[in-house]
Amino acid sequence: MLKKIRKKIKKSEPVDWNGIFFYTLYVIRNFINIHFKNKIIYIMCYIKGVKLGNNITFNGVPIIRRYPNSSISFGSWCKFNSSRNSVIIRLSQPCVFATLSENAEISFGNNSGASGVKISARSKVEIGNNVLIGAGSNILDNDFHHSNFKKRGHMNIPAKPIIIEDNVFIGLNCTVLKGVKIGENSVIGAGSVVFNNIPANCIAIGNPCKVIIKNKTT
Repeated sequence: MLKKIRKKIKKSEPVDWNGIFFYTLYVIRNFINIHFKNKIIYIMCYIKGVKLGNNITFNGVPIIRRYPNSSISFGSWCKFNSSRNSVIIRLSQPCVFATLSENAEISFGNNSGASGVKISARSKVEIGNNVLIGAGSNILDNDFHHSNFKKRGHMNIPAKPIIIEDNVFIGLNCTVLKGVKIGENSVIGAGSVVFNNIPANCIAIGNPCKVIIKNKTT
């Protein structure tokens, strides 16, 4: 009896044509960005001397600035969202990958991804496998300007490598500063500012970012 009533209710429910139309439009727009613009972005990367693995997905056009004699590389099966509509919360900016000096490095391992991330390397930003970086996050291995006004200039900018190990998840709007190492399997909560090392297998959050759960198993 209950099954018959449920069937009648379902049949009487109006079809949400507006929702279907606009969600389908969203899906089609992303399909066009990925499948038609991807080849153009690949060509742009090769022209700029960026090393690409296999089956990388660019949803929208990233901003890439490679300083002479520096390196930017992306592993296989990575995905980068730069289009405003590439994620549900919408992005305010595309992904930015910029090396700022000779011998600087930006590298992603396999199966990693980011949405609207800004990465600046004057020394090295090394990102491992299976790393996810939330929308609007910043990863900056340098200060851009010296804190001592007497030492300010293009030749005196403090920089230290950043290393993000495998399986790390960084929430949206986080900032990772110079000299930081984030251990494998750790999670950084949304809005965190990370300027100290974070050990493996933990959850950390806040400004300054602090470990709140050690040896996480989920």
